[in-house]
Amino acid sequence: MTTWAIGDLQGCYDPLQRLLEKIAFDPARDRLWFCGDLVNRGGQSLHTLRLVHSLSIHSTVVLGNHDLALLSIAQRREVEQRKVNPDLQAILFAPDRDVLLDWLVSLPLLHIERGAGWCMLHAGLMPKWNIAIAEKRAREVESHLQGPDRDKLLRNMYGDKPAWSPKLKGIERDRAIINVFTRMRYCTAHGRIAFDAKGAPGTQTPGLYPWFAVPGQARRELNIVCGHWSTLGLMIGGGVHAIDTGCVWGGPLTALELVPPGQPPRIVQVAGRTP
Repeated sequence: MTTWAIGDLQGCYDPLQRLLEKIAFDPARDRLWFCGDLVNRGGQSLHTLRLVHSLSIHSTVVLGNHDLALLSIAQRREVEQRKVNPDLQAILFAPDRDVLLDWLVSLPLLHIERGAGWCMLHAGLMPKWNIAIAEKRAREVESHLQGPDRDKLLRNMYGDKPAWSPKLKGIERDRAIINVFTRMRYCTAHGRIAFDAKGAPGTQTPGLYPWFAVPGQARRELNIVCGHWSTLGLMIGGGVHAIDTGCVWGGPLTALELVPPGQPPRIVQVAGRTP
């Protein structure tokens, strides 16, 4: 069995089809991991979401910030839903909307397979979070997204504050955890997220670090595969495998074979969307 992790799709259905063909994906023997941000901007979000949903028994998907945004918009009045871009409207007013959204909200923020030596998340981790702590924080939020507090959480999810602190409670705690897992690129040495810093490493102001390069960060016993950071591009180092290569912006769409620890990774790419 081969397991492939695939970078951010953002509604790029045609490149995904090309990539599945190039890796010769066979659902009888292979599995797919999707790093989140299935929808938005690519012009084919409904088709993309339907395809990934149809593969759900053969795949694992984590939530990205664009996926959560879609779920949040779906809680608004119809007049508000009709103000978003046509790509998201196609999902919001599709006949199978409820099936797709109910599946989407059931997805995790963090997926772990300790036996394989891998875990997957969309964006990043706090410097002091090891895998066990990250798992505990992710499950907190997932229980609220999948429970009776879901609508309240989705309505109050947005905001850059507060910074993460273990003392946070309620919606503020959930928001801070979501921001780490789905929006983090750069942070300070103490883990405060710099939301406006989105360029490639070297463009950030002094005192900011890529989340995976903070001095003195926790030791993590698993390889991490993630997306979210298109300007970073393909980056493999220190146990982190970042595979958002900007498909929606004209970069390639990337698949990474999740090989056992110690083996060199295999990377397959196809041309992305023409902007």
